[in-house]
Amino acid sequence: MNKCPKSILRIITGTIIGLIALGCMIFGGLPLLFLISIIVYLCSKEYVDILKHKGFYPSMKVILFADAVFAIIAYFNKFNLVPVAFTIGTISAFMWVLFRGRQPYIANAATTILGFVYSGWFPLHLLFLRDIGSSNQTFMQLLLKTDNVFNDGLGYVLFMFFLVILTDVGCYYFGSNLGKHKLAPVISPNKTIEGSLGGALCAVIGGFVIAYIIKLSWYHALFAGLLVTVCAQIGDLCESLIKRDAGVKDSGDLLPGHGGFLDRTDSYIFTIPVMYYYFAFFVHGNLVETVINFVKGLF
Repeated sequence: MNKCPKSILRIITGTIIGLIALGCMIFGGLPLLFLISIIVYLCSKEYVDILKHKGFYPSMKVILFADAVFAIIAYFNKFNLVPVAFTIGTISAFMWVLFRGRQPYIANAATTILGFVYSGWFPLHLLFLRDIGSSNQTFMQLLLKTDNVFNDGLGYVLFMFFLVILTDVGCYYFGSNLGKHKLAPVISPNKTIEGSLGGALCAVIGGFVIAYIIKLSWYHALFAGLLVTVCAQIGDLCESLIKRDAGVKDSGDLLPGHGGFLDRTDSYIFTIPVMYYYFAFFVHGNLVETVINFVKGLF
């Protein structure tokens, strides 16, 4: 019996995961919390397994404890409690090394803290992003909005979600057909400058289309689109950096044709928090106007 080609497996797996993720993002609330909690757990587990190949032993229990605290904070939108969670998580990492850890002590404490930041806190910004504005509106209500300025977190989440996909597709297509100059030959030999620029072009063009649908200003579409594609590609490279340093090819084997959950979600890890801060501060918070007024007040 012939095995299913890897490319077909990638398409099937990616489509199923994409549809599930899209549905949870549209509904928001508990479905989104459930989805992101599963992804955070699996990514944290893969992260710990990768670090073990390097000879480091971060605490999975501390990472999951900190992730759970961050998830509760994000679900109830209590951003003011984040410093408390970081303090508790950091102290817990050192306490674990002090009483249960083994050599190398400093590296184990540091990688434990990095673990709940990288695979927990960053992805959980998706709950904050989804909660911006009147976040309980349905997908149909989003499409029927007639306001000049769209102010719902669902639109921002969909904007980010589709632009990351367009970045990946563009990078693959342009890299495969036009790629000649290596982007980061030591970390990821297959990535090219041409592919990177092609992915950015697809993301920016797609950003204008989606921005029109969700009533987002063209200049926000441009800046946010550039941020999405840059952060997505940097996130991909950084996960490759971790795997390369640890001497592993894939973060896991749970997803046929894709490897592990970190391999599938690495483009979102940096993108999600950056998009939250951009939309929260620049689109909703009028940060630029605040800074200008502050500077004027100095003179």
